[in-house]
Amino acid sequence: MKNTNSETRKKVAIIGAGIIGVSTAIWLQRDGHDVVLIDLEGPAAGASFGNGGVLAASAVIPVNEPGMLKHAPGMLMRADSPLFLRWSYLPKLLPWLLRYLSRANVKDTRSAVKALSAILHDSYEQHLALASGTGAEKWLKPSDYVFVYDSRADFEKERFGWDLRKECGFEWDEFDADTLNAYDPVFSNDKKFAIRLTNHGYITDPGKYVCALADHVKSEGGEIVIAKALDVESDQGKVVGVRTSEGLVACDHVVLAAGVWSGPLAKKFGVNVPLESERGYHIELVNPSVMPKSPIMLVSGKFVVTPMEGRLRCAGIVEFGGLDAPPSKAPFALLKKQILQAIPGIKYDEIIEWMGHRPATVDSVPVIGPVNKENSIFAAFGHQHIGLTGGPKTGRMIADMIENRKSNIDLSPYKVSRFDQ
Repeated sequence: MKNTNSETRKKVAIIGAGIIGVSTAIWLQRDGHDVVLIDLEGPAAGASFGNGGVLAASAVIPVNEPGMLKHAPGMLMRADSPLFLRWSYLPKLLPWLLRYLSRANVKDTRSAVKALSAILHDSYEQHLALASGTGAEKWLKPSDYVFVYDSRADFEKERFGWDLRKECGFEWDEFDADTLNAYDPVFSNDKKFAIRLTNHGYITDPGKYVCALADHVKSEGGEIVIAKALDVESDQGKVVGVRTSEGLVACDHVVLAAGVWSGPLAKKFGVNVPLESERGYHIELVNPSVMPKSPIMLVSGKFVVTPMEGRLRCAGIVEFGGLDAPPSKAPFALLKKQILQAIPGIKYDEIIEWMGHRPATVDSVPVIGPVNKENSIFAAFGHQHIGLTGGPKTGRMIADMIENRKSNIDLSPYKVSRFDQ
């Protein structure tokens, strides 16, 4: 029920206007609170624009799963590997990387899977609920999600992850080469095995989708301030506003939802979240001659291929290289090479390239919860490559915290203080 009591009505400043910030704003407005979104560039300017578009409920397996220590060195040396490193950045990356690699074990992976599944398992339904009545619904599509392998043997190499998905309740169909060809004939005959998961979904234009949600926030009385958030101002421990490059934005509560740029702001309150940019890449084939039936994960290249409005987006790749370096050429070349191999003969008008920054914590689990003891500043960042999928649930969780509603989710895996232990 919408809160109309002026004594309990709050003004919340949300730093970051991507899917997580905008989702938080909508849920707070539905609770009757006033919101202002603060972003350096505006809605959907970062990873919320360039993501793979899949509402990947099954994307619960972290990148730093068991076996990464064994395989990562070889992957870094292979030209066709989906893992990249800018070697000049390694000295700065190393402290974070060592903590990240230390989590590549069965116990920590199981913990991450459990935490991620709680956020992701009903992602399509969460997006439907978020987008209802906003004008953004038209970009939401139900779909299968298909993992395409070169062979069954390659699938068996990932059996550990699939067993964990099964423990989370996911079920799937197995396709041999003939069944895959009958399901979707666009793929190369070299692809001999596939897994089809039902009850997924995708967004046909993530940038327009998030902008439509932001427009709804404005239509409901919310503000959007284009500025750099510099600090949070307080008076005797009480939040009074966010200091920005354009002046002070008055508020009672603050939500840090600026992705990888949230880390420096959190540090101002004594919170040190070990955070790095997992640089993500995409290419788009404009006006392609064929489209896959549904979004696919091309496992050999570890990237998603998603049919979108007038273009085919290929998004993924993991590169560690920090925030300042320009895009690398090799990830774009690999994406182009592998999609042309997977869908031979595909024609298109042009290729568009994009690179953005996904915020990765050392345990692959986002931070969601209060930052200060007064419970007036909240963290909502660190979602690595599942920000779009988990955005609506995260926003709902933050709104529940601000409303002091009891959650049906165990919130302890996401607490900010876990890195102090």
